[in-house]
Amino acid sequence: MMRYFLRRLGHAFLMLIGVSLLSFFFTTLAPGNYLDEMRLDPQIAPETLAALRAQYQLDQPLPVRYVSWLNSLIHGKMGFSFAYNSPVAPLLMVRARNTLLLTIIATLFAWGLALPLGVWSAEHLGRLPDRLLSWGTAVGLVLPDLALALGLLLLAVKTGWLPPGGMVSVHFESFSLLHKVGDLLRHMILPVTALVLSSLPLLVRHVRAAVADVLDAPFLLAAKGHGIPKRRLLYRYALRAAANPLISLFGFSVGTLLSGSLLVEVVMSWPGLGPFLLEAILARDLYVVIGGVLLSTLFLLGGNFLADVFLYWADPRIRKENGAG
Repeated sequence: MMRYFLRRLGHAFLMLIGVSLLSFFFTTLAPGNYLDEMRLDPQIAPETLAALRAQYQLDQPLPVRYVSWLNSLIHGKMGFSFAYNSPVAPLLMVRARNTLLLTIIATLFAWGLALPLGVWSAEHLGRLPDRLLSWGTAVGLVLPDLALALGLLLLAVKTGWLPPGGMVSVHFESFSLLHKVGDLLRHMILPVTALVLSSLPLLVRHVRAAVADVLDAPFLLAAKGHGIPKRRLLYRYALRAAANPLISLFGFSVGTLLSGSLLVEVVMSWPGLGPFLLEAILARDLYVVIGGVLLSTLFLLGGNFLADVFLYWADPRIRKENGAG
């Protein structure tokens, strides 16, 4: 068992090293940087700019800068933000917490809806309920995520039912604990709905296909012949038999929801990684961009590792191949 997970962690570590190399070199090789914008200010002397370039090692060769950045990463700093005059890691962690909260809640809701809808569609395969759900998911697949987020935002503005943006209200700090929780939940409804609706069509289709593939399996036909109730047959036997591809899909869906959350955060002013990275890209704050890419990759690899854990637990063949009973 340990060998299996250590191998997975080793692959993830190598992936992180590769992503850090590519993101660092492509970002730093892009034309311009934060200090180039300062050249336009006539009050900043060329000597000051030269001193800043030396301080941030922008005058050093790329390999030297990468090793220096890697050293700062090991020490928990992830480089230095030009715009905020601060180490990158603390700046990212605050925003990453908000992005993770949004992604985790959206993942739970998306899968909580996709599993029963997909099973229900497979149960009525080829009949009217299945066709209606298939048409609905087809519409959802072609609808751009940006259009969906903007449509929900417009609905919130027109109706006034929900806050149209942000994470908390202006007077949040003066609220009681219960009021704070309620205020946070109200602000989460809109972005979570956007993320769930954007990911749900694909998840429902995959669940439907996976369950439909096993419905005619001999052991399910035998169980049906023994009079096992339909609901137990579908959710205990069919869904469990279809678990492997769905668990693999879970890891993929985490990455999809994470990338979708970055867009939704920008549209709905959620203070997560999305707006922060967009601001860093526009300001050419290189180390914030590199740190954001690396952190997003870490979240994606974390989702895939979690899927590997579930797969190991669900599939006895994997346990047998890796020396576990």
